[in-house]
Amino acid sequence: MTHAVSPSDDQLRACCAADAWLNRMTPARPFPSARYALDLSDEIVLGLDDTALDQALAAHARIGERRLGSTTEDRWSRSEQAGALAVNTDVQERLAEGNRRYEERFGHVFLIRAAGRSAEEMLAALDERLGHDDATERDVVRRELAEIVRLRLLKVMAS
Repeated sequence: MTHAVSPSDDQLRACCAADAWLNRMTPARPFPSARYALDLSDEIVLGLDDTALDQALAAHARIGERRLGSTTEDRWSRSEQAGALAVNTDVQERLAEGNRRYEERFGHVFLIRAAGRSAEEMLAALDERLGHDDATERDVVRRELAEIVRLRLLKVMAS
């Protein structure tokens, strides 16, 4: 049996900071099911225009950068990035250098679903993605963001 799910405004904003996402998710509450919320979220994130995508990206920490705040998003970021934060100095330095090169190349933080990935996996993905053209990378970023938002929505709906 499924039941209606109705996350708060603050819970939704912690999942995705893009106003375009919030403006479609908020009035859809209560969601008839978790599946409905996840599918709607994916549809919205994958369709975000560049301005909305940039707004969402601005809320994300660099991979390997520890957020010190106490917001829900800060706590989730620390948990999601556990694999990147618990590595040796050489890998941390390579991630920092890769982040710098990525931001110079694309103009925004390197976004990847960090949960469940090792620092080495994220570093390999970063290196690969530096070779993408802008359009390809924006598509990859949308897919990564959709995965992150999906995981965060699941956390909200489980609480």
